[in-house]
Amino acid sequence: MRVLVVEDHATLAARIGEGLRDAGMAVDVVTDGAAALTRAAETGYDVVVLDRDLPVVHGDQVCRSLAGGPARILMLTAASAVDDRVDGLELGADDYLGKPFAFHELVARVRALSRRAPSAPPVVRRGDLTVDRARHRASRADRPLQLTRKEFGVLELLIAADGAVVSAEELLEHVWDANADPFSNIVSVTLTRLRRKLGPPALIETVVGKGYRM
Repeated sequence: MRVLVVEDHATLAARIGEGLRDAGMAVDVVTDGAAALTRAAETGYDVVVLDRDLPVVHGDQVCRSLAGGPARILMLTAASAVDDRVDGLELGADDYLGKPFAFHELVARVRALSRRAPSAPPVVRRGDLTVDRARHRASRADRPLQLTRKEFGVLELLIAADGAVVSAEELLEHVWDANADPFSNIVSVTLTRLRRKLGPPALIETVVGKGYRM
């Protein structure tokens, strides 16, 4: 899951980003509305966690611009009265969480928003492989798989593609954050480990020059 955190309080932004990464998500962080619009235009985010009172471009305008696009929007702001929540939802936000907030609730809401896409049901099965996106678990032939966050992210993306080829660039974009080196072999290394953990018979095919498919 790829998440964009837009929060002008740098310390809070960093803490939210770190916490979401610990929950298994790939997270980018920006601190103003203009940067949020730029990142959202460049990257296919699943969820945008959006503060409302932002510098440069106000959070309301960011919400209007992104509403209706592929990313789900969670407004996270101190303006949490009923009228504020109604305003935020009418701007196009998919959910609204007031500050202060419980972090486990934020994680649950972000995961719930990401599951709203019709192509990504909470539990996906392919033969004897089961991937539970809600609980961040996977098993094969009823054998639990001990996967790292990145391995699970790659598996999740491949199984959601439903047999379509997924390029290394797409995997890098959706599973890793903006700090990942596009010239590294991190994707192929992660796939090697994932294949080993999945075991025989092989489930992931390399399509030379194009990417990978399951």
